[in-house]
Amino acid sequence: MPKRTLAISDIHGELDLLDRLLDHIEYDPVSDQLVLLGDYVDRGPKSMQTLERVIELRAKGAIALMGNHEDLMLRALVSGGEEDWKRWVVRNGGCATLQSYGFSDHELRIETGEAYKRPALKSAALERHLDFVRSLDRYYETDDCLYVHAGIQPGRTAAQSDPMELLWIREEFHRGYDGTKTVVFGHTPTRSLHRDPDNDGIYYGANRIIGIDGGAAFGGQLNAIDMQSGKVFYVKADLLH
Repeated sequence: MPKRTLAISDIHGELDLLDRLLDHIEYDPVSDQLVLLGDYVDRGPKSMQTLERVIELRAKGAIALMGNHEDLMLRALVSGGEEDWKRWVVRNGGCATLQSYGFSDHELRIETGEAYKRPALKSAALERHLDFVRSLDRYYETDDCLYVHAGIQPGRTAAQSDPMELLWIREEFHRGYDGTKTVVFGHTPTRSLHRDPDNDGIYYGANRIIGIDGGAAFGGQLNAIDMQSGKVFYVKADLLH
């Protein structure tokens, strides 16, 4: 059994915060089980570097799950059409992700106002990372806890849930979950769950749900929780706790 099971979610290209948080919690891959709940890319400045770090962490034993932003990335670059491209690049931070791979605004056609047209993009690093993203699991389950990016459908187990709901569900899960296992999730910034724009701390629902997305991509904080002890850690741009 690991000494600690540590959950982190919604890094969104904020690699410096992730590295500082791992240092702060004194993460040891030999004795700790790290569970990363997805959304490694988009909005922040270092999505490519964050994915590279996640690959390294998984190679050392971390559990890495898929988030809805990885789903958006795959659809925009692999399986979808122009609307998927526009949805990702224009509305969900995909432009910042592609810039982290070295693509310019001109290559992405942002300056010419043609962001809705998907250009031909060639990058060995990007192709390797897309293969990694395809390999990510949707959930991780123990005897007592379920770790998932967004949540599960009420009345269903994770295995029974629609795989897309595991990445995208919100209010239906927040209000309706009534399972016996504690669910640790990201996806929805905790300031929304707290209904307080100044509260980016961990959210503890009365129905055994624990939200940990501290809104790092929106000037909030990157949270970690030790599920054995309940201890919480977080980092902001100029703050450790």
